Amino acid sequence: MTESDEASRPTWMVRAGPDARNIAEFRDHGVVAVGWQRDRPLRELSSRTEIERELERINPELTKGQRLNAASQLDRFRIGIEVGDRVITYDPDRREYLVGTVLGEPEFDPSLVKELPNFRRVRWTGTVSRDKLSVASRNSLGAIQTLFRLPDECAAELDSVLAGHELQPSTVEPAEEPDDPEAEILADLDARAREFIKDRLNALAWDDMERLVAGLLRAMGYKTRLTPGGADRGADIVASPDGFGFEQPRIVVEVKHRNQQIGSQQIRSFLGGRHKDDKGLYVSSGGFSRDARYEADRAGIPLTLMDLDDLVAAVVEYYEQMDGDTKALIRLRRLYWPA
Repeated sequence: MTESDEASRPTWMVRAGPDARNIAEFRDHGVVAVGWQRDRPLRELSSRTEIERELERINPELTKGQRLNAASQLDRFRIGIEVGDRVITYDPDRREYLVGTVLGEPEFDPSLVKELPNFRRVRWTGTVSRDKLSVASRNSLGAIQTLFRLPDECAAELDSVLAGHELQPSTVEPAEEPDDPEAEILADLDARAREFIKDRLNALAWDDMERLVAGLLRAMGYKTRLTPGGADRGADIVASPDGFGFEQPRIVVEVKHRNQQIGSQQIRSFLGGRHKDDKGLYVSSGGFSRDARYEADRAGIPLTLMDLDDLVAAVVEYYEQMDGDTKALIRLRRLYWPA
């Protein structure tokens, strides 16, 4: 297959499980995968109608609209995607889309990808930073569906970025919307909004990010002190009830605002400067490696790791309690929805 033939094929988004928690397995094993019964391969089902009947049997709590949408996505994974089609998935920690080519038909192995036993092999060929895409394409790619076909213009934009070209203003059509209840529409809007908030946070300067985290802690009821730049022994912010760190809890905060993941060595360095009664908070817009999370779990003091998704969730939860200076760093607007 030539490069032009590959570019003309459909491009599919397949998400790496809820909150992209299976992204490392997608990347490491060279696969995309979807969930289904752990004891019955998806390829054994002969039609979308049969998939829908099975969904009703094993998940009776689903509404008719939810069953139709899930059956449609599973059927696309089974026969809609063809060998040679292009596929992407999103890594929120690295804020990038993996782009690849489908190599095979559906296979079944409950041990390969946790909770997603049906998979197709993929050759990953490149990555595209979300920050390099137009707002229209980011909006299309923010659809909540697990699996959908990208609009042609959005796929072309991914190709352009992969080729190293500068983008021109785009009028990408939004990704196809599921025929689902209002709850799914609201969930879709919420997912897109959180991605756009992440875009805004990611665009902050490093010192503004520190001020935002300090403002968030104040909104949670603490008083904060930002440490001077330089050799701070891994402490950008100290938060406590009195603001000086004399009263407990004394929370020592490190903020890293960059694209790279934080590794285990950086976590050990941060822990090395802590007192036994300290509480630790490590904020990283680039996320954390698996080894870093393991190091945090076995730390001698309570240590919370906060990636960009966690930070967005906290900002949304405490935004109304933030002071004016902090709100000015990330202006949000409330959306009202029928209850």
